[in-house]
Amino acid sequence: MKKIQMVDLKGQYKDIKDAVNPAIQEVIENTSFINGPKVHEFQKNLENYLGVKHVIPCANGTDALQIAMMGLGLKPGDEVITADFTFAATVEVIALLQLTPVLVDVNPDDFNIDIEAIKKAITPKTKAIVPVHLFGQCANMEAIMEIAKEHNLYVIEDNAQAIGATYTFSNGKKAKAGTIGHVASTSFFPSKNLGCYGDGGAIFTNDDDLAHTIRGIVNHGMYERYHHDVVGVNSRLDSIQAAVLDIKLQKLDGYNKARREAANKYNDAFKHIDEISTPFEYGAPENHVFHQYTLKLKDVDRDGLVKFLNDNDIPCGVYYPIPLHKQKAYKDSRYNEADFEVTNQLVKDVISLPMHTELDDEQIKFIVSKIIEYIHG
Repeated sequence: MKKIQMVDLKGQYKDIKDAVNPAIQEVIENTSFINGPKVHEFQKNLENYLGVKHVIPCANGTDALQIAMMGLGLKPGDEVITADFTFAATVEVIALLQLTPVLVDVNPDDFNIDIEAIKKAITPKTKAIVPVHLFGQCANMEAIMEIAKEHNLYVIEDNAQAIGATYTFSNGKKAKAGTIGHVASTSFFPSKNLGCYGDGGAIFTNDDDLAHTIRGIVNHGMYERYHHDVVGVNSRLDSIQAAVLDIKLQKLDGYNKARREAANKYNDAFKHIDEISTPFEYGAPENHVFHQYTLKLKDVDRDGLVKFLNDNDIPCGVYYPIPLHKQKAYKDSRYNEADFEVTNQLVKDVISLPMHTELDDEQIKFIVSKIIEYIHG
């Protein structure tokens, strides 16, 4: 059995290196390293894939979130509602812009932001909602958009973990994750479903005026060289990363299909283990692209299991071990522990298993056997 990786980027590269290597070499030879032809090609191809009018590439996913908020003109003190159970970047950019983060609990089944908690958190100062499509599954965007319309709020999708997922509305209409809200951000960090070989990110929107504003922000506020029309940042996707991403974009649906197939094999193997809850999925299968495969444990020493797996050369992860509202940087007297019952429990119970496009049956069987061995002795 080959060595088990949490994310097997080396194995993935071997499959595409005959396309990747000359694409990188082409960028080196034409020396268009920043905003070169490869960036524009990738941008157009991603717009077509997503069915969105505007993709604005940038330097990383955290920048993408920040720039999206800057583009909307949010002001210091404006409240932005987001999930407590997610990576810190989501709340980090809110705080950096001197906006007021309002953290709310998540659902116990799909771990996405709780709709009723959003409703409860809205005040006259609320200006935006940031749903995170956690672990690759779309949040309840239909309900979120209805709330936003009722209260005149912006919706900023954090799509760092769910690129390629397809959300289905109750009327049967379908839309790609990241194309439903007013604006969205994504990350191309190497371990993502669509990842580059360094850092990268992008912003998506169907709003022409917002797209124009954002294109200035990512490039020092310039639309014409040395004419700074808005306050901007320096956040651009380099051409080598775009060349890699454009090749991998052609394979994204296949990558996501392989992840779903691996998830199904895990699900089948764990379905009779009472101590394990496998990932909850709602709607059509394409709603979840399994950036992570995350179990919820019951009456199991989670940290003991992590050590046991690591001792058996099986990598795993705990996403996330500390709620955002308990992080030193984001503690606030406004928060009531009773409002975070689900998140406070999830951080004790969740464990994420290896999940990537190169997982094979032998590896999955070994991982499953060791988990069952630990639970049942």
